[in-house]
Amino acid sequence: MKGYKLAKTPITVTYGDGIGPEIMEATMKILNAAGAELDIETIEVGEKVYLSGYNTGIKPESWDSLRRTKVFLKAPITTPQGGGLRSLNVTARKMFGLYANVRPCFSYHPFIKTKHPFIDVVVIRENEEDLYAGIEYRQTRQVTTALKLISRPGTEKIVRYAFDFARSNGRKKVSCFIKDNIMKITDGLFHKVFDEIGAEYPEIEKDTWIVDIGAARLATVPESFDVIVLENLYGDILSDVIAQMAGSVGMGGSSNIGDEFAMFEAIHGSAPKLAGTNTANPSGLLLGAVMMLVHIGQTDVAAKVHNAWLKTIEDGIHTYDLKDDVQGKEPLGTKEFADAVIDRLGELPNTLKAADYTSLPEQKTEKYKEIKHNPERKDLVGVDIFLDWSNGSPDDLGNMLDRIKADNLVLQSISNRGVTVYPKGSRNITCSDQWVCRYKNTEIGMFVTHNNILDLLGKIRESGFDFIKIENLYNFDGVEGYSK
Repeated sequence: MKGYKLAKTPITVTYGDGIGPEIMEATMKILNAAGAELDIETIEVGEKVYLSGYNTGIKPESWDSLRRTKVFLKAPITTPQGGGLRSLNVTARKMFGLYANVRPCFSYHPFIKTKHPFIDVVVIRENEEDLYAGIEYRQTRQVTTALKLISRPGTEKIVRYAFDFARSNGRKKVSCFIKDNIMKITDGLFHKVFDEIGAEYPEIEKDTWIVDIGAARLATVPESFDVIVLENLYGDILSDVIAQMAGSVGMGGSSNIGDEFAMFEAIHGSAPKLAGTNTANPSGLLLGAVMMLVHIGQTDVAAKVHNAWLKTIEDGIHTYDLKDDVQGKEPLGTKEFADAVIDRLGELPNTLKAADYTSLPEQKTEKYKEIKHNPERKDLVGVDIFLDWSNGSPDDLGNMLDRIKADNLVLQSISNRGVTVYPKGSRNITCSDQWVCRYKNTEIGMFVTHNNILDLLGKIRESGFDFIKIENLYNFDGVEGYSK
């Protein structure tokens, strides 16, 4: 879908909280002046809606608007502090399958001060799973846990999106940041899928980085990166880092893309202390709106707005957040900055690279198709039983558990906080009250049944222990599917 569309495109807009109404008004004023053809439905979300009793910050009828338009331009909102309230962003991402978060980060050197004048990086972050699945438990008085969820379907979708984005936007390289030297199964899967799908794009250079040294290189030699694909948590952190390195988080736009729906926003928050002061920078939301215009096919309007904004930056015109980073001119208010962009509609930047969205091929939009694999044989070989126990030493616990006899299952080890403490385990760690007791079948070629595990759990409970969780241990085609 390319070129200027005469028919108006329906979109849903919210003005948000804090500085949200001011920067949305500025953004909409610029879009209207540029000739964007939009059929706008406005909804109220955020703080007032939370406080009126809706724990997701959005009313049911607002969901109906989003289902109709499938495009959401969203100003930042405020989530009140307190239990039971859920992030609207997270809820929207899950409700509409917005699996890809796309954050372009550019340096506007020499017009905005930066130590890194050559940043041109797009961070593509998985948006639905990882630790952000939000699956957490308090299992004992001393221990809380969170589930790091990495699935093959979720990983295939985000990795393929990253390579398709690179191909469609003339990008030359895709980098993957992972931590599979430690998280060998979860991050290991992400790495494996990256290699599998990357092989389908021979014209695109690809590399992988352990996230810590990758982040260090990103912070020192950002020009060596082009497109970066990451899991949810790594992507959330590093996209803010690279946006700030480029000049200001306040100038970062963001898109959240699914198979049918899309949401566009600034990457910064609602900054309630600045509300009503006419000092906020609308650039992040405006650049998010530019991404929206590209998404809905109004690419010439997108280029017109983006180039006018670039020319405004070149002319030294800026808002108060950049007063220490731009030389020679006094900052403008939010409204006045928007007017300056409007005054430059139809102009091109002289030094910065002009935006041209019409010359690039479209990104594929077909729905995700899973890679077909031969089914793996799955064998149950043991169980980890988590206990809440604080009545002695690791040896005391091990000796008591060794006296519990169950068919086909023998205690192999006990760990605490990820370290083996029985038998012959470390004696130099501080133990919590959560213990992981690993049972396996020691007979060669013999597997475990669920009834074996139920029998063992019954005997452990009869012995006075509180089991708080179990994790079954499986082999897949003979390969262990659990950490050691």
